[in-house]
Amino acid sequence: MPEEQLFKTEATQTRREIADTLVAVAEEIKSGTVTLGGMDEPVEASIPADPTFEVELERLTDSETGEERYELEYEIRWRRTPTTSTETEAE
Repeated sequence: MPEEQLFKTEATQTRREIADTLVAVAEEIKSGTVTLGGMDEPVEASIPADPTFEVELERLTDSETGEERYELEYEIRWRRTPTTSTETEAE
């Protein structure tokens, strides 16, 4: 399945700033619509009632330096089924 990246952001922030962002996004998830990005080109996603939710904590170790890096990821997944011509006609 080809992947198309619709939005990505990465920035160093304080724990408090991250927590505030997660709280705001949690409210949007509850409402069913999440808006990402700024005023210039916002990207909107409609979240279905029962998506799949995954939490992952990874430890990555650099094979040369032994330096460890951690990643905490929250992922929400769902499928969008294309509408067929009969479904479109019924509307």
